[in-house]
Amino acid sequence: MTAALPAGDAVASRQDRAWRGHLLLLGLIAAGILLLFRRDAADMAGIWLESSTFNHCLLIPPIIAWLVWQRLPELRPLSPRPWLPGLAVVGAGGVLWLLGEAGGVALLRHAALIVMLQGAVALSLGSVATRGLAFPLFYALFLVPFGEELVPPMQMLTAHMCMALLGLVGIPAHLEGVFISTPAGLFEVAEACSGVKFLVAMVAYGALVANLCFRSNRRRLLFMVAAVVIPVLTNGIRAWGTIAIASLTSIAFAEGFDHVVYGWIFFAIVIALLMAAGWRFFDRGPGDAWFEPARLQPARPEGTVSASALGAAGLAALLLAASPQIWSDRIAAGGTRPVPQHWSMPVPTGWQQVRIEKPVRWQPHFAGADRLHLARYRNSGGHDVDLAIAVFAGQGEGRELVGFGQGAAGPESGWTWIGNGPPPPGGRLDRIVSSGTVREVATFYRVGGILTGRPVSVKVETMKTRLFGGPQRAVAVLVSAEASAGDSSPRPAIDAFLATLGPVDRLADSAAGGH
Repeated sequence: MTAALPAGDAVASRQDRAWRGHLLLLGLIAAGILLLFRRDAADMAGIWLESSTFNHCLLIPPIIAWLVWQRLPELRPLSPRPWLPGLAVVGAGGVLWLLGEAGGVALLRHAALIVMLQGAVALSLGSVATRGLAFPLFYALFLVPFGEELVPPMQMLTAHMCMALLGLVGIPAHLEGVFISTPAGLFEVAEACSGVKFLVAMVAYGALVANLCFRSNRRRLLFMVAAVVIPVLTNGIRAWGTIAIASLTSIAFAEGFDHVVYGWIFFAIVIALLMAAGWRFFDRGPGDAWFEPARLQPARPEGTVSASALGAAGLAALLLAASPQIWSDRIAAGGTRPVPQHWSMPVPTGWQQVRIEKPVRWQPHFAGADRLHLARYRNSGGHDVDLAIAVFAGQGEGRELVGFGQGAAGPESGWTWIGNGPPPPGGRLDRIVSSGTVREVATFYRVGGILTGRPVSVKVETMKTRLFGGPQRAVAVLVSAEASAGDSSPRPAIDAFLATLGPVDRLADSAAGGH
């Protein structure tokens, strides 16, 4: 005796089997990519857990799962099929990872991991299903911890907004860098006050609302503009309010008020303002379909794909993803040499090396450096100059010559950047302050075949040497002096020291072992 299934049930059964095979392929490719790039995946997860700026990223995976679940009724009728252009997306992610690894840019590596996983979805499920999953795949980009690069400009923007608002209410104030002095006291627009934490979270929230609540692309764009502008404006008002309250009461009261308001209360206020601005313009109904399957599915779906074809596609994706790591390891290993165990600091003509008092008032911060040399010099005129040399045998994760917290004013060092000065040839000049003491620091970076003061040039040259070979050593040379009484600039002492020090690139090469 035989039994026959209705035609509709037979088609549904074939669809279910096809989806199971393609989802299995996706799972295997994704697991392989995560295994290959487990360091970057772990770094991202660590940032989500440890940095309050990115705690919201912990919500992104369940949100993506919910977005996919919402689309299941429209996805089921579609026929999955391997889509070879997905390999190009995986390859593009691999190239992006290689650039990030070569330049020591974690942001690029993290973004590359997400792009490779997006490519795996396109390869495994096909172009039709990928179009149906377009927004969940796009929203996965918010898994990347980005935004820390905005801290310095956001600090300056907040400070200038405070100055403008203080002027409107008649409170006299003076701005120097990120410090605002008023009759009530001195205020710093610190990194935590820049508003980046809320801006990043609000952009992710705004993108979600724009997809869920709007059908019009124009309205979505306007809502996203509001999601950026409102947090920036309200953060400036909050910072101004803290200073204004301190002027009317006391700094202690203002700080207590700010700590109470700044946090979830502030975030809730920003969300309320954003939703109030967009509520009346929502044009998506609760039961509206996310897409029309009939418009995406070809009129004549192609037949099923063999298991061997699926396996070949998965193997090709994993080989493509692994290639950048193999290339990077071979190039980096060929140009790395050990840093000298013993090396003597130079003594320029007309200067003598003097003992540095303990505790050391200033020293640069270069996490992961193989050597950090520090010496103080004095000339016949009684001018003191500090020379610091940080040497990296090679750069890598946590061992970058330039990056967040690296340089003249490290995190929790007590020193804060307040501005730049005229740069010396081949370098840069920063002005930093601590407890009212101003220090100027001339910084030179030696990487690859160049000497520069520009962090961007360091990243580009590092990429070149990591991609195509060359000396992997990286050196920072810093010449620094404090301003004397009367706020006179120490720049003449720095210039005099540099004039007798000799070529900085040769000094850097000598400290790194003569290569």
